[in-house]
Amino acid sequence: MAVESGLPNFQRYINGVPVPNGRKMLRLREKYIIMLVLLTFGTVCFGAFFFLPDLRDRVSMDGMRKHLRDAGNVIFFPHARIGPDGHPISDKAKILRHDEYNIDPHRIDDKVRLRGKIEAAWEQDKKDKASLVLVDPLPKDNKVEIMEINNKVVPAEKPSDKKSDELKDLSNDKQKDDKKINNADTGDVVKMEQHGDKSTADETEKRRETVLKMMRHSWDNYETYAWGANELRPISRHGHASIFGNIPLGATIVDAIDTLYIMGMKKEFEKAKDWIDKNLKFEGSSDLSVFETNIRFIGGLLSAYALSGDEMFKNKAKMIADKLMPAFNTPTGIPQSMVNVKTGSSRNWGWASGGCSILSEFGSLHLEYSYLSQITGDKIYMDKVMKIRNFLQNIEKPQGLYPNYLNPRTGKWCQTHVSMGALGDSFYEYLLKTWLLTGKTDKDARTMYDGAIKAMEDKMLQISKDGLTYFAEYKSGRLEHKMDHLACFSGGMVALGANGSSDPTKYLHLGAEIARTCHESYDRSATKLGPEAFRFDDSTQAKATRQNEKYYILRPEVIETYFYMWRLTKEQKYRDWAWEAVQALEKWCRVEGGYTGIRDVYQLNPNKDDVQQSFFLAETLKYLYLIFSDDSVIPLHKWVFNTEAHPLPIKS
Repeated sequence: MAVESGLPNFQRYINGVPVPNGRKMLRLREKYIIMLVLLTFGTVCFGAFFFLPDLRDRVSMDGMRKHLRDAGNVIFFPHARIGPDGHPISDKAKILRHDEYNIDPHRIDDKVRLRGKIEAAWEQDKKDKASLVLVDPLPKDNKVEIMEINNKVVPAEKPSDKKSDELKDLSNDKQKDDKKINNADTGDVVKMEQHGDKSTADETEKRRETVLKMMRHSWDNYETYAWGANELRPISRHGHASIFGNIPLGATIVDAIDTLYIMGMKKEFEKAKDWIDKNLKFEGSSDLSVFETNIRFIGGLLSAYALSGDEMFKNKAKMIADKLMPAFNTPTGIPQSMVNVKTGSSRNWGWASGGCSILSEFGSLHLEYSYLSQITGDKIYMDKVMKIRNFLQNIEKPQGLYPNYLNPRTGKWCQTHVSMGALGDSFYEYLLKTWLLTGKTDKDARTMYDGAIKAMEDKMLQISKDGLTYFAEYKSGRLEHKMDHLACFSGGMVALGANGSSDPTKYLHLGAEIARTCHESYDRSATKLGPEAFRFDDSTQAKATRQNEKYYILRPEVIETYFYMWRLTKEQKYRDWAWEAVQALEKWCRVEGGYTGIRDVYQLNPNKDDVQQSFFLAETLKYLYLIFSDDSVIPLHKWVFNTEAHPLPIKS
């Protein structure tokens, strides 16, 4: 030791040389400073990469060049105001144009910015239109039409003369301004009349055939590369376990079978039916989501039964519903989220506010379970969902709102988080549709729906500075100005619920405004597909700002709202918006092995996630097909869609 050597001023040796105390402390101090600098630099880089908003889509070099070019008009000719055509405008025209574009005449820089924005928008629009590739429709000999006979859908060789005449009456651009009450579809809904020509009908037929071709492409590849698996990986070309784990439950087969039937794909329908009959057993040790199993499997099987009348589908639905019964064994009757189909144990998601049940999950069982009791004569299923209903009717609701989490043991709300999107969405949908499914006899369901929507209007409905209407999220007394893609279903829901409300015109208009907002979320992306969530603030309008919100996984909710708005108003723009989505899907999501989601809707040539979701066949393609079909295909006064787009017949 240095002390024993008689050298008290030295503590250690480096390479055989004694090092004084002071120099040691100096070197340590230098190391600490260097380490602190590196740590600070790393923290700043990490934070900038993960937490700052992505501004790549807000500023472009072309836009900056236009701004610098146009700035000359202000610097050198400060009294000249430039119109959208690039020429100075007279004093008389100044007044008119300031009014027209809502610009302060004393704010010349606003005018210049507006001009740059308009020109940039024109250029981008030209590029977008040039880049979109129209899909060739199916050959005429592959055309499939659908007719409805005795409340069942059956394939037909060709449309009747009456249907052809009805198609000829549709129009792209001629509409009457007056609205009238019409009972032809949903009963007392407000409709817009149109008149058109044969070219419009021909175009609609081609679009429908294109969607049918998309269905064939997605189904054929699933059948080739992933038959029996839950979903398809279209790039890797093999099966995907999906949310149902590794048990091969054929989720895509069950989810898509009613779409096959509606589209007249008879051979494919028969093969799917045969697989379900022989292979769908629900055996294994995997924990299954009660909600997802209900809406996809039980809903899909009940719809196939209602359409075809085959008893096998009903029996399979009952078998699966019985497997889910242990989830309801709670003091309140509010079911837990997960069931192990082998052991019969149940539990909630650990991340769900400390293990609480989720509103959208236990609130989205009523349609399927009540219909199952109706066709089997076993009231146990109806009893389960009515116990949930009665509990929610009697529980105290904060400001009339239904929070997203509920403790199934204590019966208390877990936190005040309310959303029209994830965790809440289909609960509100099922209140309205239960009323419709019962032939509008379930008055309690309608009363609960009206009360819930009124409370959300008062607390959560917002209009952005761009005039876009949206439902914000309500969290412990504060609003988060974000709307999920999932919440875009609400445009169709509130429009569908207009009939029977206190103000039908108001709610039809609200549905149209939400549809416009969700269309803007698509239109403001590079791919013309919408993000998983989009936000509204001083610098952002209907766009995602966080990387984990920019993906698109073939979701149907925006298309769903287009479908309802088309059926209820007959405004051509909804068919046109749907066609824009078809073209975007074909351009960015179609691959040789099927259809895939994309990871960033704001990038051209985005990375793909390599998953063809089962709901793409069950919902997205079904709604697209129905948008371009006659109203007699699944008419809304005879059928109600569950939240997975499986139609169930209205009780009459």
